[in-house]
Formats: sequence, C-alpha cells, structure tokens
Amino acid sequence: MSEHLAQVLGLGRAYLDARGAVEPEETLLADAPGRILAGAVPAAVAVPPFTASAMDGFAVRACDIDLLPDDALELPVAGDLPAGAAPRALPPGAALRIMTGAALPAGADAVVPVELTDHRPGPGPAPARVRLTERPSVGAHVRVAGEDARVGDVVLTAGERVSPAHVAAAAAVGRATVPVVPRPRVLVVATGDELSPPGTVPAPGRVPDSGGPMLAALVAQAGAVPVLERCADDVGALRATLARAGTDADLVLTSGGMSQGAYEVVREALGQRLTLHEVAMQPGRPQGAGALDDDRCVPVLALPGNPVSTFVSFYVIVRPLLALLSGADPAAAGRTVPVVAGRAWRTRAGRRQYAPVALRRVGDELVAEPPHPLGAGSHLVASLARAEALAVVPEEADRVQPGDRLEALLVRDLSR
Repeated sequence: MSEHLAQVLGLGRAYLDARGAVEPEETLLADAPGRILAGAVPAAVAVPPFTASAMDGFAVRACDIDLLPDDALELPVAGDLPAGAAPRALPPGAALRIMTGAALPAGADAVVPVELTDHRPGPGPAPARVRLTERPSVGAHVRVAGEDARVGDVVLTAGERVSPAHVAAAAAVGRATVPVVPRPRVLVVATGDELSPPGTVPAPGRVPDSGGPMLAALVAQAGAVPVLERCADDVGALRATLARAGTDADLVLTSGGMSQGAYEVVREALGQRLTLHEVAMQPGRPQGAGALDDDRCVPVLALPGNPVSTFVSFYVIVRPLLALLSGADPAAAGRTVPVVAGRAWRTRAGRRQYAPVALRRVGDELVAEPPHPLGAGSHLVASLARAEALAVVPEEADRVQPGDRLEALLVRDLSR
C-alpha cells in the first residue's frame, strides 16, 4: 500500500515539475472556501482600523473621574456616538454615550459599560448626566487600532485551505479577493459494456453506472474540476477518449478494466504506461499508476470498477494526490480519528481493510459500525451513503470484535 501511494505521489511531483509554476487565480471571497491559497495575504487595513469602544456605555477621560469624590461620580453627557458615526472630540469634564464598535472620541481613554452606570440599557435618548458606580482605569473596554493586525501583517499564508474563518480574516484586513491555486482538472473515465447512464432502465445484463458519477462527485468535493466520460470495453475507443478529453487534464482516473478477466480494456490500452500493483488492501486490491504521455507527464490512476472499491481507493490513494496537485499537504488527507467497533464484522487477513462505517458518539468516544447488516462487503454500494468513515483494520486481523479500537479515515464532516 505504502509503496503504491509513494509511486502515485512521485507521479504527481513529476507532473508538477514538468508543468512548471502556474499563475495564481484571484478569486472573490465568496468563491474562495475550499480553495488552497497560492500566496500570502497581508493586511491592507489595520484590525481594528481605528481605536474603538468594546462595550455599549460612556466614553470618558479617566483623569476627569479621578477628580470627582466617591459619592459624586457624575458627569454631563455631551451627546451620542453610534457605531459608524464620524469621530469627534470629547469635551473636557464630560462623557459621550458610545456604542460597541464606535470610534473612541479624541481625548477619551476609557469606556464605562452602561451596566456600571445609572442609565437604563436599551433604546432611548442619551441622558443629560450619568452617574458611574466605579472609577475606570485608562484603557478599560477600549480596542486599540491595529491590536489584532497592523497594515502589512501577513494574516493568511500560502498552502492553507480557505475556510469561513479565512474569509472573515481576509475581509477584515480589506481584501475582496485572495490568490488561490488553480483547480486541478480531472478526467474521469468509467469503463465497461455493462454500464448504463443513471436514470435509464438497464437492458438485461447491464447495471446503472454508479461508480462514474460517484468518482466525479468525489473529485469535485476534493476541490478539483471533473469531466466524466463513459467508455465501452473497446481499446480503440478508450485510447480515442484519452487522446480527446485528456489534453487539458492534470490527472486521469479510470475505473474498471483492471482485473484478470478477458475484457480488461484499461490493461490493454494503457498496460505499457502503467505499473500494476496487487495492493494489500480490501477492497481495492488491483491498482495501476503511470503517466499518460512523455511530454506533460499527466498522472493516470487506474482504479477498480467496483463502486465501493473505487470509493475506498479515492480516499486512500487519489485524495492525497489531489491535495498535492492543489498545493496542499498530502499527509493531511490521510489523517485519522480513533474509533471503537460497535459490533463484529469479518475481514481478510493479509490485507489492510478500509471498512465503510457509520459513526455515533457515546460519551467521549466514536463508535463505528458497518451501515449494512452484511458487514463491509465491497458490493454494498446502496448503503454507502450512510458511511461517515473508513475504519482501518490491520493486515493481521481476520475479524473485528465489539470494543476493538481502530483508526478511521473520515469521509464526511462530522460537524455538520
């Protein structure tokens, strides 16, 4: 398994070297989530951009309060400062009612929260005078300009995947766009005479193509741009499809045509360009990897045609390569979480099993169970929608028992 994955990532690096650097895309913040940053994002404006109030209350000059006796901490109120109002000066010996986020008036150095005054919170006019219940210290409840980020500070760095928090940070520092790595373009070729387009009634001996649309959807979910093609078990047709549709691809994925049968079209069409491995994993043992041509060195990954095997192969092998091609860390695509088996299921000794499992939280632990009563069979595609992770069962095991502790590769965001 590790040898095959190392070869796959080596193919990706060879392709990136042959292609050379590409120009980053400037994308609007609304379109940036999920993309990989191609460069640093420095602050164009400070955060906060001006010194502001951190509370609803009254802006004061602390030294004015120091001159008042303890039983008469009272000041006249010289007006209102709602958020967004133009900055103004604080008259000597007075207070200004101020709202959270409003610019601190010139001369003020503290804010007294409304809760520490005799003024009733909520809507209504500013009082003529306000009595304080305690003396403020200099800087109390004040947000100083630039205390979060100064102009020129780098707030986002290259290689990070843009999240909603990244969008907020970029917007806060005055950015409407961010530089991102162009999305990899992926040609997905589903092979097999037995495949019918989804939504059609299959003829006798044929089945709906579930693996092709699933693989294209997995590619899109990973942040790449898929192009799905179907190809019959015809060597010439497959070569023509690759020559036509693979011209602009950064990666080619094929499914099917990889086993030991008499009609293995991928083996026949690409055998000289592929290294074929019997990978010690279940499901997904037959795997192939190579380059589509000698000039561009576009990687080709030949995956098994069984939809569950394709699903597992994507997460274990393809997703790390897509991360590399997207400018992200391939290792991050293989991170796992600890789980506890909730019931027994069988596995095959000598192969590392990646069993689709549903998860439920019991106390502080995630309990994993195959979503179908038959266990983790590679043909159980209809129940795959309920899988939230792939439980990783070691090669030496021949059975998983309730309570066994395993690692699991997440295939769904559990925060949703």
